[in-house]
Amino acid sequence: GEPEAIRAWFYPGAQSGEEFVYPKSKALELAKIANEPVLETPTPMADVEALKTAPIEAVNSAGQPVPVAEVVQAPVQIAKVETLPHTASYLPLLFCAGLLSLAAAGLITKHSV
Repeated sequence: GEPEAIRAWFYPGAQSGEEFVYPKSKALELAKIANEPVLETPTPMADVEALKTAPIEAVNSAGQPVPVAEVVQAPVQIAKVETLPHTASYLPLLFCAGLLSLAAAGLITKHSV
């Protein structure tokens, strides 16, 4: 038979995916099987450039048009943090300062004798 229909594809590690749009006849068939609205385009399969500008609609299992906003969910916008959290300590800096102090004391002692 035919390969299984795919609603969306997420690349490994990606936060957002690509939704598939089917021709009107295939979308109606898939909507009846899945009992969910499916994105469809009234334009038959054509070259890639024509499909980029083709109108997109949605159809439910009864063949009735559905608002595309019901089917497609906008990605959640994550607010950016303006300042980074303070997670490091000054312990490595103090360790280096202590080593430098010991080295300086050793040099002073060696040259003063």
